[in-house]
Amino acid sequence: MTPLGAEIAALIRHGGPIGVDRYMALCLGHPVHGYYRTRDPLGAQGDFTTAPEISQMFGELLGAWAGYVHGQLGRPDPLVLVELGPGRGTLMADALRALRVAVPDAELRPHLVETSPVLQAVQERALAGTGATWHTGIETLPEGPAILLANEFFDCLPVRQFERRSTGWHERQVGLGPEGDLVFGLTPEATPGLDADGPEGALLSVPAAGLALMRQLARRLRESGGALLAIDYGHVRPGFGDTLQALSGHRFADPLAAPGEADLTHHVDFAALAKAAQAEGASAHGPVSQRDFLLTLGLNARAERLKTRATAAQAAAIDAAVQRLTDMSRAGMGNLFKVLAVTGRDLGPLPGFPEA
Repeated sequence: MTPLGAEIAALIRHGGPIGVDRYMALCLGHPVHGYYRTRDPLGAQGDFTTAPEISQMFGELLGAWAGYVHGQLGRPDPLVLVELGPGRGTLMADALRALRVAVPDAELRPHLVETSPVLQAVQERALAGTGATWHTGIETLPEGPAILLANEFFDCLPVRQFERRSTGWHERQVGLGPEGDLVFGLTPEATPGLDADGPEGALLSVPAAGLALMRQLARRLRESGGALLAIDYGHVRPGFGDTLQALSGHRFADPLAAPGEADLTHHVDFAALAKAAQAEGASAHGPVSQRDFLLTLGLNARAERLKTRATAAQAAAIDAAVQRLTDMSRAGMGNLFKVLAVTGRDLGPLPGFPEA
């Protein structure tokens, strides 16, 4: 058992089973043994690869999107540019390069919301000289209109899970098996107030942390102006099923097998996020597939421009990146990943999204 696993087991022995949301929070954010607190999980040597690491084109197109939206906002200066969960800083570095072309006269103030000291050190190297500022939460972000980017961020916020029984919806918990190992179980009593329809045995995920954060962001955008662009893997409509998963060494793993040593994520419920934003008076756009979003923003044209200065091997790599980012197979990034935009007020049609 991992050090964190032993600590969680002791916690359960003394206090009883814990919810999936608390388990996720401990696995990812424990101050000593948490997954994101102890490592750089990205790239070939890590556990997964994100779109900004696949190609510079991804971040550049998001920077161009931010530049256009900056104009729709009335060109506020300075522009508060924020990234939630900024990985290695690659996306922000690429977005800033495009933004400096799109809005050359604006003062750009990149702000990064990051809780991992390991990743912050990597980001500081990637963004040296940009005047970037780091935050551990959105509460300390500067006031004023802001454009926020969130790529593969909402999928790692803790989620609650419930299973339908004849007596109602029972919350899924992590407890101890006969051998002292971590196992899933259910609360003996049904959760009051959860009235979702579903057959017996159905599993329902409730992204309580993500919805709370979306409501907080929507209130800020409504009061101060701005836009949020969220890109993640998930589904357009609510549904049933277990989407909690662990990744280790670019392979799926048992979520309970090695707490603190594997990434834990879940499919994002984009419909629920949009509804939460709208409940706070914000406007929601999408979601649309990542493929449609990137192609509408000009991914192919950007690729062709890059290939004019590329070697044959580099040109092949650019084509491979385009294919990977837009792959519409069942598990391909172009299909699995969705894009949602939230604005504090109606800014009219947004780049990459069809007109309502």
